[in-house]
Amino acid sequence: MSEQDMAAAREVLIKYFDGTERLASIVDQEVPYPDGKLIVSRTDPQGIITHANRAFIEMSGYTREELIGTNHYILRHPDMPAVAFKDLWDTVAQGKKWQGYVKNLRKDGAYYWVKATVIPNIRNGQLVGYTSVRRKPSRSKINESEALYATLR
Repeated sequence: MSEQDMAAAREVLIKYFDGTERLASIVDQEVPYPDGKLIVSRTDPQGIITHANRAFIEMSGYTREELIGTNHYILRHPDMPAVAFKDLWDTVAQGKKWQGYVKNLRKDGAYYWVKATVIPNIRNGQLVGYTSVRRKPSRSKINESEALYATLR
């Protein structure tokens, strides 16, 4: 990140649904989603990351060690409305697949957009976690999502 980007960074207190919070440096800089890549992660039922593929590590800016064992909400960008995640959790809690567009926060404060699909993992009738696969979203869907999310925050 350049000195100019660092100067443009703003500190934001991000509060999560479980009562935890953290101070994050936010930079208004988009990192383009790479063509031909799939970001894949798995979590336990509470959203703790148990698997992260190389594309996920590269796009997030975190190391594998920083991601594994951490709640997936570490990537939550403050521009994302809470209602989007409520819809995600309500849907997967019913054992259904959820799809949507998500603005993720990178470790360096920049962001990237994904088209996310989250699927509950059921083994022997028990929920054991979730798999999330993210793809490159179209620019028109990003623009649509930005406009919608601005009205929901």
